[in-house]
Amino acid sequence: MPLVTTDARSPKRWLIGEPLPTEKLDAQLLPKRLALPIFASDPLSSVAYAPQELLLILTLGGLTMLSFAPWVAAAVVLLLLVVVASYRQLVKAYPSGGGDYEVAHRNLGEKAGLVVASALLVDYVMTVTVSVASGVDNIISAIPELHSARVELAVVFVVLLVAVNLRGVAESSKAFALPTYLFIASVLLMIVVGGIRVALGDLPVAESAAYTVEAKDLSQVAIVLLLLRAFASGCSALTGVEAISNGVPAFRTPKIRNAQWTLVLMGGIAIVLFVGVTALALVSRVHYSEDPCALIGWADCATEPQRSVMAQLAAAVFGGDATIMFFVIQAATASVLLLAANTAFNGFPLLGSVLARDGYAPKGLQARGDRLVFSNGVIALGLLAIVLLVVYQANLTQLIQLYIIGVFVSFTLGQAGMVKHWIGVVRSGEASMRSVVWGLAINATGAVFTATVLMIVTVTKFTHGAWLVFAIMPVLYLLMVRVNRYYAKIERELEVDPVTKFGSRGDHAIVLVGRMQKPTLKALDYAIAARHDSLDAVHCSVDDAATDLLEKQWAEMNIRVPLRVVQSPYRGISEPLIAYIRAHREKYGPEVTTVYIPQYIVGHWWERLLHNQKARRIRHKLMLEHGVTVALVPWLLGSSAVITDRKARPLPGQVRRGEPVKPVVRRPLPRSGHKN
Repeated sequence: MPLVTTDARSPKRWLIGEPLPTEKLDAQLLPKRLALPIFASDPLSSVAYAPQELLLILTLGGLTMLSFAPWVAAAVVLLLLVVVASYRQLVKAYPSGGGDYEVAHRNLGEKAGLVVASALLVDYVMTVTVSVASGVDNIISAIPELHSARVELAVVFVVLLVAVNLRGVAESSKAFALPTYLFIASVLLMIVVGGIRVALGDLPVAESAAYTVEAKDLSQVAIVLLLLRAFASGCSALTGVEAISNGVPAFRTPKIRNAQWTLVLMGGIAIVLFVGVTALALVSRVHYSEDPCALIGWADCATEPQRSVMAQLAAAVFGGDATIMFFVIQAATASVLLLAANTAFNGFPLLGSVLARDGYAPKGLQARGDRLVFSNGVIALGLLAIVLLVVYQANLTQLIQLYIIGVFVSFTLGQAGMVKHWIGVVRSGEASMRSVVWGLAINATGAVFTATVLMIVTVTKFTHGAWLVFAIMPVLYLLMVRVNRYYAKIERELEVDPVTKFGSRGDHAIVLVGRMQKPTLKALDYAIAARHDSLDAVHCSVDDAATDLLEKQWAEMNIRVPLRVVQSPYRGISEPLIAYIRAHREKYGPEVTTVYIPQYIVGHWWERLLHNQKARRIRHKLMLEHGVTVALVPWLLGSSAVITDRKARPLPGQVRRGEPVKPVVRRPLPRSGHKN
């Protein structure tokens, strides 16, 4: 039975559900069948745009360049095999969830670790933007009328992804499992049906097969650069592979084995889908261009967006765009592309929590929310993705130029760190060279391959927008360094001295008095009950007539606490009050001074603009004064019934601690006879 009950009508509860206690954390761990759609949806969904981008780049050199597509695709598949094998070793050696960051930080030093962290943070943001933009593209391919609402659709989908992820890992995995498996099954069916038609001699023909592109006379250097650029775009199929190494703690036991098997399963499915879609696109003669009007023979290029490669293949294989399977393929593709962003929504918060643990990111990223997820990281990622989508108008071709740079930086340094890890294992005598030679060979090969691809990607994409990634990464690097140095400085400042002397003597209290009102009497009542060594009521006089009235009322009520009037020629409250406190401390020694200040509790947000502003300024200045503490005495105004008399509501943090929520009960205070 739950310890707390919350208001089901609360928007937060309706959005993310009831809070979960910490002991339910194990129930949020994932079996392999649910971990696959959570952590592998990005690399699996990349088959919807990686072949498309590969063909798009090759088409820039004319249709004859498409003959190189099988070789470029083969190079991408080889790289994917090497990377999957490399990450199997990384998962086994570093299962704590730090992934490439932890490997680089431990083996190559702080600088390399922070470079990897900055690269991964950028890549996770780009994963969300590219996945959502690609998903919107596929929706528009099926419903062209939505083209004008591209940006709005993208923003709505990011908000929905944030909301689902705030509900917890287990719930989000269940929500995303069906679309991911539907995408895998439908694309496999399309590949099989297309293969059968090819075997029977009934070749599927894409709608763009009749369009041609003006052949270009390219030099040998230009051809090589074009091939390298096509390879770099095809390598977007590798994005998200590293997410499993970051998410090992989210797997059920045995964690390492389950993560490794999920990684292998993901790699195998991704290779089959990538090869099948690329082959089918070449067989059906899909001609895809960045500029639709570069396709000769298409009269409506200026008014209609070109349909995605997946849409053209579905129409060609299943006999047109009015068939059920066409819409199934489009719906599944759009869904999995949108959900592919979930890989980042799991990786980014986990990485953020590790960075916060190590002192390189704000500590708020380490806190788990009501549903046991790192909710601050989820929200931060969503906001950053929305900003990019709005700036780039959800344009996939522009956004993808910023993609995969970060992931290959982390790939390269992570594999280099693993090489050093294996060498260190041999040197420490923990294992013989023979026992680690396989892991060393795999990671060394991975380091060479990914470093080569990183150089290719950098050269081919730098002038097309990738320079922005290289500009952002140093900024993130410096921010993380500064945050770490700040936390280290604060830690040193707060360290306990070897010998501590408790030298304060005396306990003086001050009740700040403005006018003769109930909140003032309540504050005075609290101060009397605390039994301080000495007690004064202090009024800072800014109006002689009001001061005279206060002194008269004070005497009439026969209040025995002395009222000290401090003149304020410049009509301020803080400065005369602080001067009075300093004078009192000079006279009576290093005493502790407690200042009681009444504060109104209101029920509406707009009332906060009308009350407590002067008290807030006074409080902030008093807290800068040594030896002074501030006690806020609440006075509930009538409007506070809006929040106190309704159904029980938890206070901040009360839900997580498992405390029962009780309605506020107002009781009269016995000393002064006033209510509240």
